[in-house]
Amino acid sequence: MILITGATGTIGSGIVAQLVAEGVAVRAATRDPKNAAFPAGVEVVRVDYRDPATFGPAMAGIEAAFLVGVPGPDDTGTDAALVAAAQEAGVRRVVKLSAVGTGDPRLGVPGSWHVPGEQAVRDSGLEWTILRPNTFASNTFSWIEPLSSGHPVPNLTGDGRQAVVDPRDVSAVAVAALRSNEHHGRIYTLTGPDLQTGRDQAAVLAKILDRPIAVTDIPEADARTFMVSAGLPPAFVEGALTGQAFIRAGHNEQRTDDIATVLGRPPRGYAEWAADHRAAFDAVGVAG
Repeated sequence: MILITGATGTIGSGIVAQLVAEGVAVRAATRDPKNAAFPAGVEVVRVDYRDPATFGPAMAGIEAAFLVGVPGPDDTGTDAALVAAAQEAGVRRVVKLSAVGTGDPRLGVPGSWHVPGEQAVRDSGLEWTILRPNTFASNTFSWIEPLSSGHPVPNLTGDGRQAVVDPRDVSAVAVAALRSNEHHGRIYTLTGPDLQTGRDQAAVLAKILDRPIAVTDIPEADARTFMVSAGLPPAFVEGALTGQAFIRAGHNEQRTDDIATVLGRPPRGYAEWAADHRAAFDAVGVAG
């Protein structure tokens, strides 16, 4: 039995689906089990990060656990509490979802958000693996709203390039780490194969959709106002600004072989992700 916290999220839901397809017993943790939809045969348990008393029962009888904490200014030590519950329950193996740039001083405060959780995992005495994925290709789903209203899609990272990663690859690496001790003690930085700017991604998507996609560059000086006007919470905005500056400066121009090492195949590129999710964009209007 493998426990997946954050089971309704982008990576967690992919892990659940893959484990079910492979015939592995899965326990999916969510704050609201009654309203969650999972594949047949998945055991669903309630885990509320605001109620650590829910952690222990979810860990009971588990061989391995996928840990998704609450990084950022609202973190109350969720990762450490999850690790403690895993130790108490006799869990053998944990895989923590972290983020690219963790521990890099150039990333400032956001670079420190996952550090305590990573340390808790490393100090646990359990078999452990840490995943540091790059920006998800699926983040461009945020373009659907401006496209649907006929507006250009925003580019907040200037000419900064990054190798966005397909979330399906992140889930697949997590599954491999959850099912085998071969990845114990490893920190994997998960990237896609291509370094691209936001404009590059828009051009790829436009080619797949066979229609133009206009892009508007949001200057760094205007980014805070843009995000606040979009209704994003102040704490998120401050972290996002630091991350955007990190990318603009070229600090995220990295590609690794970690996905290929674990999965035995190259990582998927943004074009493959966009082609496979074309239907989501076909349903909206054209920005011109």
